[in-house]
Amino acid sequence: MASMKKRKVARECRRFQTRWANEYFFIEVKGKCVCLICTETVAVMKEYNLRRHYETKHQTYASYTGAEREHKVKQMAASLLAQQQYFFRANKAQENATVASYEIAQLIAQHGKPFSDGDFIKQCLTKVAGIMCPEKLQEFSSVSMSRNTVVRRIEDLSADLKHQMSDKACAFDFYSIACDESTDATDTAQLLIFLRGVDDNFCITEELLDLRSLKGTTTGKDIFEAVSDAVDNIGLKWDKLCGVTTDGAPAMTGERKGMASMVCAKVKESGGEAVKMHCIIHQEALCSKTVQLGDVMNTVVKTVNIIRARGLYHREFQAFLSDIDAEYGDLLYHCDVRWLSRGSVLQRFYALRSEIDQFLKEKDRPLHELSDPLWLADLAFLVDLTDHLNSLNKSLQGKDQLVPQLYTQMKAFCVKLRLFEAQLRNFNFAHFPTLSEIKSAFPKANLSLKKGKYLSVITSLMTEFSQRFQDFSNIEKQIKLFSTPFLVDAEGVEESLQLKLIDMQCDDSLRNQHQLLSLPDFYRRVEKDKFPLMRRHAKRMMSLFGSTYICEQTFSLLTLNKSRLRTKMTDSHLCDVLRISTTKLTPDLPAILQAKAQHHCSH
Repeated sequence: MASMKKRKVARECRRFQTRWANEYFFIEVKGKCVCLICTETVAVMKEYNLRRHYETKHQTYASYTGAEREHKVKQMAASLLAQQQYFFRANKAQENATVASYEIAQLIAQHGKPFSDGDFIKQCLTKVAGIMCPEKLQEFSSVSMSRNTVVRRIEDLSADLKHQMSDKACAFDFYSIACDESTDATDTAQLLIFLRGVDDNFCITEELLDLRSLKGTTTGKDIFEAVSDAVDNIGLKWDKLCGVTTDGAPAMTGERKGMASMVCAKVKESGGEAVKMHCIIHQEALCSKTVQLGDVMNTVVKTVNIIRARGLYHREFQAFLSDIDAEYGDLLYHCDVRWLSRGSVLQRFYALRSEIDQFLKEKDRPLHELSDPLWLADLAFLVDLTDHLNSLNKSLQGKDQLVPQLYTQMKAFCVKLRLFEAQLRNFNFAHFPTLSEIKSAFPKANLSLKKGKYLSVITSLMTEFSQRFQDFSNIEKQIKLFSTPFLVDAEGVEESLQLKLIDMQCDDSLRNQHQLLSLPDFYRRVEKDKFPLMRRHAKRMMSLFGSTYICEQTFSLLTLNKSRLRTKMTDSHLCDVLRISTTKLTPDLPAILQAKAQHHCSH
């Protein structure tokens, strides 16, 4: 006996017919037949089923005929749709309230505000709504902004950002990490790990990989284990890691037990190759410390402390500056750990030197150095030199800077130092405007006596710059090949790249594009099939961190969030806040809401 095929309703292509509305009081809602009288639905869209339902349950409605029947159908259909729309509007309003609470929680995290500020923000919103749009007061009141709700929102946002970063990490061809460690307000060692990855389309992703709290020791092994765990958790492959940039601390850069050395060893075991990089800004700051004019700096700091350390002196000095309409309203404190502090203090002291001299004489504490042209010349020289160093430091700061840009700035400054040395030998102060001002103000002073002293400072600075930045010098050929491929001698590069480099250098179209486009845009247009190794080399160079500036900037946010008044903040919540504050990604709120079983859970 032949087996009978099972009947499938979907194959019969049944469609709702408009005449069924008047005949049986049914309408179609989202592909289903719904009874206008009892709002029940039939299993199969078939006229027999509709007629049977109508005749067995609603025969009393047969009294409606003609125009009266049509009017009744329209009236009942409108009523049903209105009921459905009411529930839809209520659900939409609730969804909007939830989205609003996520947006406010994100702003709270980005601006480093306490989680409990959500209640205050809600009070402000309801107050404004009650005045400007009273009819919307209920909708504003439905936005949940309690402390616990804000915490959950921030956790959800951070989890979504981490998920997005994990998805992007799967597409990285190469990536590098930048690490720095510091202590928070509770003396807990916090390790920041930032990630920079490059995909096949030369899109750069620079995000916070993780924040790890080191409760015990902070040896190179401890830091390495934290970094290794963070890399493994996000699903990154070790053979694709090509650079580790640190602040130069021994625990980070030790030859055998330093974190960076251990990471490079693990990458090598995985079949890759990574380079260790010492933050170029830290190296520049260390070079700046070799500028020793101790008698000048000590006098400046001592004088500033005399004025600012005493409350009465400080208030009187500020009032004095205000009375005479001075250019600045106060002196600055010197802080040795801040990169630009010394130059800023010296510039402000020099600008207010006359006011300081007059104020101290009134207090019977005259500073005789302010009347000595030779001491003022030393001060002016130090002001000019620190200004040049600060300009270099500022040019090295900033996110998303590529290694060639940083290395170019550093090399340019080395050339400037040689120019300064040559000009000072000839007593030419063209690039030392403050020193030129002192020379003009005291024409009878024999400033030539200071020439040897200034030359020795410049020489020692040149020596320091030449001895540092070895990690950048070691990859100088790779940097040039990446940034200026049309100026590199093919014989000086790896043999595997030589032939393709010659092909590229002979392509006039690529040469023109290199002159017009940025490096990422240029390599994005280089053909994959024709120049695969050149593109691979470019990805490695683009992924390198030249500095830990992004870590230093984030430590400022860390200090803002976990202050002396917020020491109870947990390490996980601190990580969530920093991830939201530093990210360039946009949280996927629809995906977050869709993953929630309900918009508001119990507190």
